[in-house]
Amino acid sequence: MKNLLLVFLGGGFGSVLRYIISKYLNNPVTGIPYGTFAANILGSMLIGIILGLAAKNNTLSQNQTLLLATGFCGGFTTFSTFAYENHVFLKSGDFTSFAIYTAASFIVGFLAVFLGMFLVK
Repeated sequence: MKNLLLVFLGGGFGSVLRYIISKYLNNPVTGIPYGTFAANILGSMLIGIILGLAAKNNTLSQNQTLLLATGFCGGFTTFSTFAYENHVFLKSGDFTSFAIYTAASFIVGFLAVFLGMFLVK
């Protein structure tokens, strides 16, 4: 039960922060989801840092890892919104934005995880 509560609390904080970032950074005029992109990249770097710290001499406890990685990062990042935004690009025929957003999200996201893990070494 304690583990569920930790994930619940972390996920709640992460979701609220993602909402705030998306509200201020997503561009309703162009439809470009800068906020979702920023949340996913920042979340990727954070999970790299968190799991890097957890692996490094057990710097973080299992409870801290559940709260921060599973809960917070899980609530903060969002694959479902990313998928929906790509659906909107494809439906509107904006194949260029679809390609750039998808490629940048995957490439920069992976690099952010590696950067996060590198920073804690």
